[in-house]
Amino acid sequence: MSQPQGLAAYVAVTAAYWAFMLTDGALRMLVLLHFHGLGFSPVQLAYLFVLYEVAGVVTNLSAGWIAARFGLTSTLYAGLALQVAALLALTGLDPTWTVAASVAFVMAVQGASGVAKDLAKMSSKSAVKLLAPKGQGGLFRWVALLTGSKNAVKGLGFFLGAALLGLVGFQAAVIGMAALLAAILLLVIWRMPAGLPAGRKDAKFREVFSKNRDINRLSLARLFLFGARDVWFVVGIPIYFYAVLSDGTETGNRAAFFLIGGFMALWIILYGGVQAWAPKLLRAGQGSEDQMLRAARTWVSLLIFVPACLALLVALTPAPAPWLTAVLVLGLLAFGAIFAVNSALHSYLILALTSAERVTMDVGFYYMSNAAGRLLGTLLSGASYQLGGLPLCLAMAALMLLASALATARLGKG
Repeated sequence: MSQPQGLAAYVAVTAAYWAFMLTDGALRMLVLLHFHGLGFSPVQLAYLFVLYEVAGVVTNLSAGWIAARFGLTSTLYAGLALQVAALLALTGLDPTWTVAASVAFVMAVQGASGVAKDLAKMSSKSAVKLLAPKGQGGLFRWVALLTGSKNAVKGLGFFLGAALLGLVGFQAAVIGMAALLAAILLLVIWRMPAGLPAGRKDAKFREVFSKNRDINRLSLARLFLFGARDVWFVVGIPIYFYAVLSDGTETGNRAAFFLIGGFMALWIILYGGVQAWAPKLLRAGQGSEDQMLRAARTWVSLLIFVPACLALLVALTPAPAPWLTAVLVLGLLAFGAIFAVNSALHSYLILALTSAERVTMDVGFYYMSNAAGRLLGTLLSGASYQLGGLPLCLAMAALMLLASALATARLGKG
C-alpha cells in the first residue's frame, strides 16, 4: 500500500474509533450516575458493567480470528453498528421495572456495547500494524497517536455524558448519541479507502492462542495493569466524590454530576495526551526493542507507589476534607500520567512483538487480557468500596500493579 493511501486509511480508522469512544465514555457516565441517583449500591453499580467486561473477554478472544477470516473493515463496521443498536435499546428502559429487572436489562445492553467496543478496538489497533510506516519509530508514533487521541476523546465523552444527564436527561442523551454514531458510521462506510486486508478463508480459531512467551507475559502484565486502574476508577472514585461533593439537594446533585464528569474527563484526556507524547518521552525512534522492554519494567515499578501512598493517606485521615480531595485529584492525575506511559509501551510492544501474519490473532488475545483485567477491576471496585471504602480500592490497585511488574520483569528473558 502506498504511503498516501495508508495515511488515508489510518485517518478513516481513527475517525471511526474517535466517534465510537466518544459515545462509549458518555454512556459509561450516564449509566453510572443515573443509576446511582436511583439508589443503586456500589456492588449493584459494578454489576451493571460486569457483562460489558465479560463480553470484552469473549469478543477479543474470537475477534482476532473473525478479523482474520472476514477482514478488518467488516469487524470495524460491525462494532459501530452494534453500539448504535445498544444505545437505542437503552431507550426501552422502563422506570417502573424492579431493581432486579433494571439491572438485568442494563447488563444485557452493556454486554452488547462491550462486544461493540472490542470489535472496534481490535480492528483499529490491528490496522495500525499494517498501515504504519516502517522504521524511525513510525509504529510507536502511529499507535501512540491513535491510542492517545482515542482516550482524549473518551475523556470528552465522560464529561459529555455527565453534562447531558444534567441538561436533557437520560433518554434524550442516549437517543442523541445513537443518531450521531449512526451518521458517522454511514460517512465512514462511504469514505473508507481500499487497502485493509479482506480476510482469508483458511484462518483457524486455534491460531488465536500464541506460542510466543513474550506475547503471553505481556498479556498477563496488561491484565493486572488495567485491573489496577479500574479497581478504583469504575465505582470507587465516582461514588466517593459524589459522597463528598453532593449536599443531597437537586442543585447539589447536578453540580456533583458536572464535577465528577469533569474530573473523569480530565483524567482520561491527560491519560490520552501523555500516551500521544510517550514516543517523544521515550525517544522511540532512537531506542531498540530491548530498551523499550527495560522502560516497561521501570515505569510499572514506579506506578506502584502512587496508589499505595494514596491508600495510606485516605486510611489515616479521619474524615473527608477539602485538602484531601485536592490531594486525591492531584495524586490520581499523577497515576494517570504514569499509567499512560505504561499503556503506550504495552500498545507498542504487542505490535512490535507480533508479525503481520498473526497481528489480528495476537492483538485479539492481548486485548482479551485487557478486558479480563477490566472485568477483575470492575468486580473488585464495587466489592472493595463496599467492604473497605476508597482505601481498600487503592490498596488493591497497588497489589495488582505489583503482579503486573512481576510479569513485565520476565519479558525478553526467553
